Amino acid sequence: MKSNLLSKSETLETLRKISLQWSIELPKLKTLMIHEIEDADSLVTGDGFAAIKMGETYLPFLAETGLLDRFPKIIVDMGAVKFVCNGATVMRPGIKSYSEFEKDQIVCVAEESRNKFLAVGRSLVSSKEMPNMVKGEVVKNLHHVSDRFWEAAKSIKR
Repeated sequence: MKSNLLSKSETLETLRKISLQWSIELPKLKTLMIHEIEDADSLVTGDGFAAIKMGETYLPFLAETGLLDRFPKIIVDMGAVKFVCNGATVMRPGIKSYSEFEKDQIVCVAEESRNKFLAVGRSLVSSKEMPNMVKGEVVKNLHHVSDRFWEAAKSIKR
C-alpha cells in the first residue's frame, strides 16, 4: 500500500470537499495522509480522523464512532447483521428504527443489541417513504466491517 502526506493546501481542499459532501463541520486538521488501496479508492487519515475516498465520493470510516454519530442512522435487527457485515443492501424488513434522512444521503447502519456500527451506505429512499414500505431496498452498502478498507486500515499506523 502506497501512502502519501498531503500538502497543507491539498489537506484544506480535501477537508473542504468532505465537509461539503457530508454537510457537517469537520475538525481542524493540519495534515492528512492518503493511503492508496486500489484504483481510485483510498483511505484518508489524520489526527483522530479517517475517511474513505471512492472515486470522488467520501465516506466516514466505521472506526470513527464520534463522526458516525453525526450522520442519520438505521438500526437493523439481529437477523440482518450477518448479511450487512457481508456487504448486503439493507432491506426494509430487517429495519427496527431509523432517524430522518433524504434519498442519496450517507446513512450509518447499526445493530439493535449494542448499537454497534456495521456499515455506511447511501440511502435509496427517504425516511419519509419508510412507514409505507413493507419490503424493498433502503440503503446501498458501501463500506462494512471486514471489507477491504477495514482490513487495509489494520496495517496503517495511526
